[in-house]
Amino acid sequence: MSIEIRSATDDDLDKWNSYVERSPQSNPFHRRGSLAALAAHADADLHPLIGFKGQEPVGIFPIFAVERLGVPMAFSPPPDLLVPYLGPALLNMGKLKQRKRERRHQRFVDGCIEWVDEQLDPRYTHVRSDYRYTDLRPLEWNELAASLGHTYTVDLSIGADELLGRFSSDARSNVRDGLPANCTIEEGGERAIRRIVTQIYRRYEAQDKSYGVTPGFVLDLRERLPEGCLRAYVCRIDGRFAGGMITLEDEGTIHRWQGGAKHDAAIPVNDHVDWWIMRDAMDRDIDSYDLVGADSRRLNEYKAKFDPDLRTYHEAERAGPAMRLARAVYTNLR
Repeated sequence: MSIEIRSATDDDLDKWNSYVERSPQSNPFHRRGSLAALAAHADADLHPLIGFKGQEPVGIFPIFAVERLGVPMAFSPPPDLLVPYLGPALLNMGKLKQRKRERRHQRFVDGCIEWVDEQLDPRYTHVRSDYRYTDLRPLEWNELAASLGHTYTVDLSIGADELLGRFSSDARSNVRDGLPANCTIEEGGERAIRRIVTQIYRRYEAQDKSYGVTPGFVLDLRERLPEGCLRAYVCRIDGRFAGGMITLEDEGTIHRWQGGAKHDAAIPVNDHVDWWIMRDAMDRDIDSYDLVGADSRRLNEYKAKFDPDLRTYHEAERAGPAMRLARAVYTNLR
């Protein structure tokens, strides 16, 4: 029996989040609310592809159609919003033997790429998958060129005491004695989100870099996601905002998404915020902290002091005759 690929119907969308929760390769950006927010703020058309073998779902693959300078393009995730991973997420593969699992996976991806080519006819296609989606061969067999990206994950399942013992000496000494008396960290709401995003924007602006995430986008995400999925942690010194972090989480992983801007405070704000997030996540039985990114030499020195595990994710792209123009447009959008 072949794999049927279709853009999700209303009935499919009613079940979409249950598919996300069941897939080992999904993350909070795969959720239906996230996809709607991404489409709205990326000025993109969302095509939530889903594959079935008979009545059994085998995978989801959100695709965003974007047109810039007259060039049709397909993305997962869309550009400019700093979404770390999206791409395909598989379902009901765990109990299959290797040969059958690979064949089903390949047919699912083949069908999705065929749908994209026939319905969207993109001149440029770009996919960035979750680090738990490890088999890129079906994308490569569809003429998408794959490259590696890296991130770090911290194992929270070992508990706070053992984890702290694995930190570098400076990180350990920075947080061991707790917060100074004039410093607080707490979870905030809309105001906290606006302050964190604005701080990052100003940091990027000072470096003559573009930053496409807006407070409106983050607030829209929070509104569309389940309560507690998106959190904003804020550090204040003497009652004044010093820094913070916006996270997203699912059942097993919390993602360090936006924040951690350089600051001029006399105390190590980011160390304290990250340690607060880790302990808070442990209290909710979350066992992994994704530090989101490990390809910046400058930032890696900071992230590596939490003794994380190095993970790889993949980017895959395919360009048609307008390759140079499309790539230039994409580079400007990121």
